[in-house]
Parts: sequence; structure tokens; C-alpha cells
Amino acid sequence: MSTAATLPPTPKSPGVGARRKGPKQLPKLPLSAFTPPNTGTSEQFPLAPSPSSLQPEEIVDAHVIAPKGDLSSWKSQVGQNLGGRIRGVVLSLHGAEPADVEKVVQEIQSSSSTSSTPVLAVAVPFVLEDGAPSSPPSYLSASSSKPTIVLSTTFKESSPAAIEALTWALTQGFTVNIDVQSDLQQDKGWDSLEEVLTKATASPEAKGKIILSNILPPPDSLALPIVKLLTHPLYRSYQAHTASLSLFANLFVNFLPPAWGAPTPPTPPPFANEGSSEEAKEKAARLESKEAREWKRRIKMYIGPAVEAFGFQRILFGSSPAAPVTASTPASNAGDWFELARESFAELGVEQDAIDAVFADNARQVYGSS
Repeated sequence: MSTAATLPPTPKSPGVGARRKGPKQLPKLPLSAFTPPNTGTSEQFPLAPSPSSLQPEEIVDAHVIAPKGDLSSWKSQVGQNLGGRIRGVVLSLHGAEPADVEKVVQEIQSSSSTSSTPVLAVAVPFVLEDGAPSSPPSYLSASSSKPTIVLSTTFKESSPAAIEALTWALTQGFTVNIDVQSDLQQDKGWDSLEEVLTKATASPEAKGKIILSNILPPPDSLALPIVKLLTHPLYRSYQAHTASLSLFANLFVNFLPPAWGAPTPPTPPPFANEGSSEEAKEKAARLESKEAREWKRRIKMYIGPAVEAFGFQRILFGSSPAAPVTASTPASNAGDWFELARESFAELGVEQDAIDAVFADNARQVYGSS
């Protein structure tokens, strides 16, 4: 018999059944995870305001194009319901003949005290490609005139003249509304814009403000489905460049009817006086077109990155499209766009102060102190 120690037999590997005895023990969440926060005022979770009830208390339209200074067409579009909350407009003379600008400005200034619609500012045409003006017109010299004079221009590509002109305007303290007409379907269109802004704002004397139009929302094709837009290079480029533009401290963006090759679809206003609130919501939902719902979904995709980059404090509502109106450009109704813009913001679950900022307070801040 061997004197060597006898080793114990190797235990058998447990089978599947032996390894899994009973159901897997899941981690238990504390009861506090299912308990609403104790606010001291309510035992229920706060509900987001209903989009149909979230309305701006006042409205300042930051972009109304009226080349001759006549607001009658705009007033007919906004109607009584919307018009009763209008507390001011920024009147753009885009499209006015250069020889008529001074006369129109004088007429607006002389009637400003008696006008039923206060004009916060008048945006006069300013051509970047002409460079810095050697002898500015008289209406640009009267710094204390009311309404405030601001500049309205179109940007297509970077050039020494455009940089010189914008630098001059900002160092003079002017607010400049720039209609971005560069090719935003390509990165070079965004890069060209950023180049001009970077060089024009490099001087510490550049104290003026910049408001960009035609980037919220940017030009887009309605033929591209939203599900594909989310991962499309154009949308990714929009997100990245919007974030870059937000780094310019005195830069704001106009929230205007987009250049999407179609007019703003009609959107029924809230039915505040027709039956109960539930009946009003149901009626509005039935009347709202499929096209309007599609537009809102697309608009909200562009609002998200803009709000993330600029915050609610640097977005201004306006009712006139940014793109130059031509015979082939579909016209948008100011009242329809307001409802579409308001609902798009409201459906994001924002608070009342955010709506008030976008639709009135921001314009007062920008143009009231221009």
C-alpha cells in the first residue's frame, strides 16, 4: 500500500441547472424613487403647461418687412386676437428704393407718437459689399432719433469689403440684422459667415449687436423625411455651427418663417370662447392639418440646438420671412406663423418666462437699447 497521501476526487462541474437555482435576484429600488419630491405645496408631480394655454402675455414682432412703412397688410394678417397683444414692431425697409429710404424714415419718425402700433426700431438697407460708407446718410447720423435706426443687410460670402462694412457698423454702435444667404447646405457657407463675424468683432470698439436671420430655422427641403434628417450631415452641421455662433457674445438669432419652398401652413388659433377647454383642444386638433403637424416636428428639431446654444434670452420672434421675397417665394401669413411658432415652443415643455422672452422681452432688450 502506497504511503503517499490520497488526493480527494475532483468535484464535478455544476451543470446549467445547478448554477441557476431559482430566479435571478434583481436589485431593489428604494421607495423614494417612486415618491414625488416634497415641495411643501403639493403631493403630485408638477405637470407641464398645456401648449394651447401657454401664450405670451405681450408680443413684440422683431421682423416686419414693409418697404414703404405701411403696416396695414401686416395688421390684417395678425388679426384682432393677436393684434391686441402687440406692444411693438421692428419695421424693416428691406426692398425699399435707396432714394426713398430717407423719406420713409422721416415719415415713420414723425408719426411714431401717434401710431397705434409702436415702432421700436427701423431697419434701413445697408450693403456690405459697398464697404464702410465715407459719407453716411443723414438718418444714420442722428443717434438720438426715435425710433432707433438699425441696419439690415444680406450676407452671401466673405470679402474684405464685407468685413470692413460690418466692422464700421459695429464700432459705430449700430445693431445689424444680417440675412444669411450664403450656402448653408455646405460647411463653407457657415465657415464664410463665421470668418466675417470673427474679423468684424475682433476690435474692442465693436460694441454693436448682431441679429442673424435665416438660420432659425435654416433653409431645408421638406422632401427629406424627419427620421432621416436626424442623422443627416446637414443637421449635424447645423448643430455644430449653431454652437460655434453662440460664442459671439452680442449675437442674437431671429425666429422667422423658414425658406422651405412652401408658405406657412394654416394653424387654427386656440378656441378660448367655444365650450370647455377639452372641447376646444379636440376641435383645434381636428382642424390642424397634417402639414402643420409635420412643420412643427421639423421646427422643434431646429429649436432644440438653438436653445441649447443661445438660451431663450437670445432668440427673437419675427413674422416676416428672412429670404428676399420674389415672385417665386411663397408668402407666409403673420398670424399663421405666430401660432406655429408659439405651439412649437410650447410643445417643448418650456415655462411662461421663456415664451415671454422669445416673443417680447428679448426684442425690447435688443432694440430698446440699440
